[in-house]
Order: sequence, then structure tokens, then C-alpha cells
Amino acid sequence: QSVPLYLSRRFTPEYIVPRVAETYAHEDLFPEPDENRTLLSKMIFQGKILYFLDQVLPEDMPDSTKIGYTQQQLQWTQDFEGDIWAYFLENNFLYETDYHKIQVFLSEGPFTPALGDQKSAPKLGVWTGWQIVRKYMAENPKVTLQQLMADNDAQKILNQSKYKPKQK
Repeated sequence: QSVPLYLSRRFTPEYIVPRVAETYAHEDLFPEPDENRTLLSKMIFQGKILYFLDQVLPEDMPDSTKIGYTQQQLQWTQDFEGDIWAYFLENNFLYETDYHKIQVFLSEGPFTPALGDQKSAPKLGVWTGWQIVRKYMAENPKVTLQQLMADNDAQKILNQSKYKPKQK
């Protein structure tokens, strides 16, 4: 098998629309600014793309399908959200700019190394960015989708989100 299972399991019809919408949003509507070098800025950018999908895809589309997780991976992220956030903070990853150090939190894979071993979900930085953006929009109901997508101040979005998940 030339395509890893963590990718090929998504080669099914229910994943077509979210992947096309995500690619279109990422490549054509909202290309990533070149100055996005920190893990935080990349997390927030990816979180905004997924929040955009929240707004344009059918309401009944599961979050697991939007991000490409199995239901077990989604449950793992929800169960350990506070621990994931603590890991980023305790290891000073939010402002890290070394591509090799931060890409592990943004890339596709079967899991995220160093976090929960092989039981963890992949791309935990992307998922966490999505939760920060969701919290930001809940805390700032007057912000429109257009304003959110145009705002490249990741630190402001984090601060105004009041994102502080509880550790287990």
C-alpha cells in the first residue's frame, strides 16, 4: 500500500466536500501571510480556515470530518484539551519559529509525537487553533466572518478569546 492508512481512510465521499472547501479557502480565498512564522500564528491561521468551514459547510457535518480525524481522535483531543494547551505553554512552543520544531503540530500523520504516544490525534496545533478561534468568536459576537478572516493578529485573537481549557 503506497498511501498510509491515516490518509487513505479519508478517501471516501464524505470527505470530498470538506477537503475541497478547505483547499479553496486556504489556496484562493485566504492564503497564509508570509509573516506567519510562529506556531501561534500558524495555529490561528489554520483555526480560522476550519472556523470558515464551520460557517459554510452543513451544520450536521461532524467536526471529525472537517478536520479529518477519526471519532476516537476527536474524543481524545476533547478529553485532553487542557493538557495539550499546557504542553504548548510549558514547552514555550507558541512563539517558536523553527519549522522543524513546530511542523509536527501542524502536519498530517497517524498521531502527534510526544503527546499521548500513538493514542493522540495528529496536527494538534491545528485543532487547538480552531478551538481558540471558536472561543474568540463566541467572546466577540460583533466580529463578522470577514473581519475574522482579515485579522492577522494572532496574539490579539488569543488574548481576546480568553482561551484557558482546564487540565485533567
